[in-house]
Amino acid sequence: MECTVHWMPSTGMGFAAETGSGHFLTMDGAPDGGGRNLAPRPMETLLAGAGGCTAYDVVLILKRGRHAVSGCQVRLQAERAAQDPKVFTKIHLHFVVTGKAVPAAAVERAIAMSHEKYCSATIMLGRTAEVTTSFEVVEG
Repeated sequence: MECTVHWMPSTGMGFAAETGSGHFLTMDGAPDGGGRNLAPRPMETLLAGAGGCTAYDVVLILKRGRHAVSGCQVRLQAERAAQDPKVFTKIHLHFVVTGKAVPAAAVERAIAMSHEKYCSATIMLGRTAEVTTSFEVVEG
């Protein structure tokens, strides 16, 4: 896996990342750090990536189990250390899975499988942070 990050001096503290798969994303710093708040912070991007990684797993596991899942949302809340390096110390992920007659046990199992075996991002972040999960299933 590759990624190239370019500083964009004209933006203050903005950065453009080009991923190995040819996609671009931008990041920016907070105004108190020289940024202009034009894009997510790098740590927000990291948190979003973890949410995307685990949501992908949960949807895939449920679909492979032939469950009629039609939506999956993950709300992440994180706390960071007060001192540098300001690593994540706590991350809570709340899943909202929508579908027709999707059993809660299947959702619980899919989340557990993601966090114990498949989601590289949350497993990696779990080395510095306490990672907890909760979920709800919405009929739809």
